[in-house]
Amino acid sequence: QVQLVESGGGLVQPGGSLRLSCAASGRIFRITDMGWYRQAPGKQRDLVASITSGGSTNYADAVKGRFTVSRDNAKNTVYLQMNSLKPEDTAVYYCNVELSPSLLSSLRTFWGQGIRVTVSS
Repeated sequence: QVQLVESGGGLVQPGGSLRLSCAASGRIFRITDMGWYRQAPGKQRDLVASITSGGSTNYADAVKGRFTVSRDNAKNTVYLQMNSLKPEDTAVYYCNVELSPSLLSSLRTFWGQGIRVTVSS
């Protein structure tokens, strides 16, 4: 009933940039928080950045000053602009959206399918 479609990943050289997008569609009444997590091989999934419906943002220390999270509420889309990429940013990135499907529904968390980002020369 709710789909999250991610795009924008790929291979980039150190110091390069990528922009990830995640569009939510389907049965959506209200979206609150949106964000991105990442999981490197052999590691747990960690928060990268998040943004509230009011535009307040939160970043992991490792990406502060390099990554920017934003959202387009009219398009139900969240973005992650990644600059000055480092090899340690290599991971599968997951979109995370908190929403209610209807007026009477409670908030639920949905995950994207994951998109790979590889930073390598």
